[in-house]
Amino acid sequence: MRKVRLLMTVLLLCIVAAGCQKQNTIQDDPDKINVTATIFPQYDFTREIAGDQVDLRLLLPPGGESHSYEPTPQDIIAIQNSDVFIYVGGESDAWIDDILASMDTSHMQLISLMDCVDAVEEEVVEGMQSEEHHEDEAHAEETEYDEHVWTSPVNAILITEKITEALQAADTKNAEFYQKNCDSYIAKLDTLDQEFRDLVSGAAHKVLVFGDRFPFRYFTEEYGLEYYAAFPGCSAETEPSAATISFLINQVKTEQIPVVFHIEFSNEKVADAICESTGAKKLLFHSCHNVDQADMDAGVSYLSIMQGNLKNLKEALQ
Repeated sequence: MRKVRLLMTVLLLCIVAAGCQKQNTIQDDPDKINVTATIFPQYDFTREIAGDQVDLRLLLPPGGESHSYEPTPQDIIAIQNSDVFIYVGGESDAWIDDILASMDTSHMQLISLMDCVDAVEEEVVEGMQSEEHHEDEAHAEETEYDEHVWTSPVNAILITEKITEALQAADTKNAEFYQKNCDSYIAKLDTLDQEFRDLVSGAAHKVLVFGDRFPFRYFTEEYGLEYYAAFPGCSAETEPSAATISFLINQVKTEQIPVVFHIEFSNEKVADAICESTGAKKLLFHSCHNVDQADMDAGVSYLSIMQGNLKNLKEALQ
């Protein structure tokens, strides 16, 4: 990460030295404000609020992996020229700190998703395989927070409100338009939230099994669900130990769990192994972290993805 930070700092200095100023940016409409979002959730929230009243850019390309993402020179220019810049604010966004520290942000509205909500620490539950760290003791004592704050619709509402406030501050002439869209979108998120609450309140059991990474701690805590998973949400591991797989298989059998979940862009090998040994059904539970190009072109949204999760959760909790 230090190498990436150094590279980004040097790259930014080169860009500034070359005279890449705001007026040189190609913009569809110079009367619109520039909004840059690092990943899909806040990009989607923004387009729901702003519609076509802003020039909106998504940094992480469809199908990309945010934990290994490295910004291009064009990405840094986009950030520099943003009126509103929205990022997650977790460890995977650590490179942003140096970028922002190296530029004048006085004209920008900055939104860190993790500052919009009450962040919780990453956790390792029973049976989960944690990553091995070979780092100094000082770093080992640092608290790691779960970055996937948007997976709770309640948090999505809080984030939507903050984005609306930033858009209104940056573009006062369209403030009423943004507020109207915000209110309409929050009403839809409220409905989604209630649908999840109604489902869980009448569930036969409240334990989920993920044969995959688990980026849903905010979701499960919001709705009072328990879970077992192969890896933590931000884990880089892909091959679990035999003990981890055996533990998850035993939990599915013991608790007669009908569904084993995997997340988007997974190789699904762990979920497949558990399902083959237990007869459980394999289903997708999408974290909304990113979508592929086909879904982007089809207009897939946070709401449509979460409706798919609601449908699959019904099978898991029957």
